[in-house]
Parts: sequence; structure tokens; C-alpha cells
Amino acid sequence: MQLSKFAITFLLLAVSAFAADVDGKWTGTISTPNGDFPQTFSFKADGAKLTGSLEFMPGMEIPITEGKVDGNNISFTVNLDFGMPFTITYTGVVSGSELKVKGDAAGMPFEFVLKKA
Repeated sequence: MQLSKFAITFLLLAVSAFAADVDGKWTGTISTPNGDFPQTFSFKADGAKLTGSLEFMPGMEIPITEGKVDGNNISFTVNLDFGMPFTITYTGVVSGSELKVKGDAAGMPFEFVLKKA
């Protein structure tokens, strides 16, 4: 009985050791034909659940939804409303203090890199 408790505890610790350290503030830019747009995200992981926000403009935080953490991979959506709902989906891979992100906005894919602040 003790051995099985030890094995389960060890497995749980091993799984959490491989989870990405995504907590905190991440910054970067998206390059577009109209110039570079700064991006700032704040993330908090709780097991496989990811919460946080996108700083859309200074002082304007938009919560992320459907956030998930799977090892070093994350995924989430941001729902904007410009008089009409607009959803952007994101996937990313955390590698140390770098987060490589792929996004999709209405069928238009884009990529950028965030650094942990």
C-alpha cells in the first residue's frame, strides 16, 4: 500500500515538473504591414487550466478564455467586440523565457514571439 502511494505521488510530481512555467507577464510585438503592434499577456496556470489576460491598450485588459496547458504547449482564445464579436485563437510553445505563438484571426494566421518580463 505504501509503495503504491509513493508511486502515485512520484508520478504527480513528475508530471508537474514537465509543465511549462507560463505564470507571469509576457511581452512582444506582432509585425504587420501597418507597423509593429505591442503585445502583453499575463498568464496563470493551475494544473491544466490557463487563465490570464491580453492588455489590448494601456489599462484595457481582455480576459483569455478556453485556456489550457499541456506540458510546454498552451492554447487559449481572446474574444473582442468591435460592434461585432471577433475571436482570436492562439497556440504557443514555452521554451524557458520564450513563448513562440501562432494565432488565427478570422482565417488569417500570424506568428510572433513573447519574452517573459
